[in-house]
Amino acid sequence: MNKILIITVACALLFAIDWYVYQGAMLAAKNLSQTAKSLIKYTFWGFTVLTFVILILYNFVSPYWLKGTTRSLIFTGIFVNYFSKVFAALFLISGDFIRLGQWLVSLFQNPTPSGSGNAIPRSEFLAKTAIVAGTVPLVAMSWGIISGAHDYRLRRKTIYLPNLPKSLDGITIGQVSDIHSGSFFNKTAVKGGVEMMMNEKPDLLFFTGDLVNNESEEVEDYIDIFDKFKAPLGVYSVTGNHDYGDYKAWTSEKAKTQNFEDLKTAHKLMGFDLLMNENRMIELGGEKVAILGNENWGAGRFAKYGNLDQAYQGSEEAAVKLLLSHDPSHWDAQVKPKYGDIDMMFAGHTHGFQFGVEIGDFKWSPSQYAYKQWAGLYTEGSQHLYVNRGFGYIGYPGRVGMPPELTVITFKRGEA
Repeated sequence: MNKILIITVACALLFAIDWYVYQGAMLAAKNLSQTAKSLIKYTFWGFTVLTFVILILYNFVSPYWLKGTTRSLIFTGIFVNYFSKVFAALFLISGDFIRLGQWLVSLFQNPTPSGSGNAIPRSEFLAKTAIVAGTVPLVAMSWGIISGAHDYRLRRKTIYLPNLPKSLDGITIGQVSDIHSGSFFNKTAVKGGVEMMMNEKPDLLFFTGDLVNNESEEVEDYIDIFDKFKAPLGVYSVTGNHDYGDYKAWTSEKAKTQNFEDLKTAHKLMGFDLLMNENRMIELGGEKVAILGNENWGAGRFAKYGNLDQAYQGSEEAAVKLLLSHDPSHWDAQVKPKYGDIDMMFAGHTHGFQFGVEIGDFKWSPSQYAYKQWAGLYTEGSQHLYVNRGFGYIGYPGRVGMPPELTVITFKRGEA
């Protein structure tokens, strides 16, 4: 009963937005031919009817009646459609408030015998401005799908570690995060992203979680692409919050458990050394580097599968300690307070919200209101954190101002 009420209210709200914007659209189109007006009318309301049908099927048939990329694109289309209409509506509302003020003034300046003022027509110019305003997010978000989703960017950073052994001076580490293979719609572009990283020839390669959105089968068609990730000193990986299947209603706990086992198998097939609260030691020139891998651990509502005490055990004597942990909130919550000898943590998770502005040293994204560390390099004392902006995407199948990232870190011996 509650679901019926919620869907009814949601549809009523969407219809109200549609009706309001439609009035403005028709005013803006009043000088067009009747054929053009009819096309606008049937297209406009056709999208509305289609939206209602999809919402009803999603909520009363099955949320998985459409799978993966198709479902993502459909709901993105609905979101972009109404987000654009809200933009247009804001302009129309501002014009209607002006009309309301003018009407109230007219009541006192030119009273009529009946006590009612003359109707003040809506501005055709303002209606056209509203339609133009509505197309801005439509164009931006569409371009974010067409171009931004796979516009991979290399980001290079040099980090100085005073305790770095001479044998490791100049070592390079590639980082990839948040692949979300269930969202991809362009396999060729994904392959190009992998090739970009391999052209950098990193000595080590880290993957910091979220291989899939929900199900291990999402990555099956991409194993032969991601197994091209190679590095002389190894490819190491950890799990992210999406890898456990926690956001899907499983038929049984057994099915969920098997899904996670299949995901671990996928890491193995790709040649990733998956670290489940454990570490690996790399020895070069008689010096040891510890690579610690923590299962997902996130502050607040996110799952805490990780056990850093366990991952750390046995790494005490390593000259350098590098931690892979998906969620950057782990750094402030556990790493800095308890493990001051972990030199650097590699994380992802935030995607930079897949939306933002970065110009020179200035960067802004809605992500910063949820995460203290949300993109790029952070340093406190002798410890460093790098938050990768993500290779893939989830929900909205695109990126606006926050392109997918391939990170290359170079370690140098000495002080910064």
